[in-house]
Amino acid sequence: MIRKATLADAGDIHNLINSWAKKGKVLKRPINYVFEHLRDFWVFIVNNKIIGCCSLNIVGWQDLAEIKSLAVKAQFHRKGIGRKLVQKCLEEAVVLGVKEVFALTFVPEFFRKLGFKNIDRKKLPHKIWSDCINCTYFPNCQEQAMILKLKKI
Repeated sequence: MIRKATLADAGDIHNLINSWAKKGKVLKRPINYVFEHLRDFWVFIVNNKIIGCCSLNIVGWQDLAEIKSLAVKAQFHRKGIGRKLVQKCLEEAVVLGVKEVFALTFVPEFFRKLGFKNIDRKKLPHKIWSDCINCTYFPNCQEQAMILKLKKI
């Protein structure tokens, strides 16, 4: 089951994201980040436990959003959970009036399967200077920028 995150989910979301950050698959997030962005998160629940999460972050200008912090417990990989979480974010983006969604990812093949296309990260200048400049990987980040033009669902 997929649902919006609640305050009670913050610790589990934080632990899940950072377990993958230790493996270099997503960016590390402090617990205060999770609380501050809790309304952006969707969680996937199995047996009353969070086994996946993903967030949709509206960026500082019109018609653009970012998929962030996609993480699924390893034992649940290849079951379509990541795809379902991203799809839920994309559906929400359409409802909000977003026209394009991008992701900065260490796993571009996953996003390609969902229809995202590679773009030059220079096409996202506000993103680079607002979030990325504070990242531990900056300026030598290996994440790939990918974008998807949305169609009305």
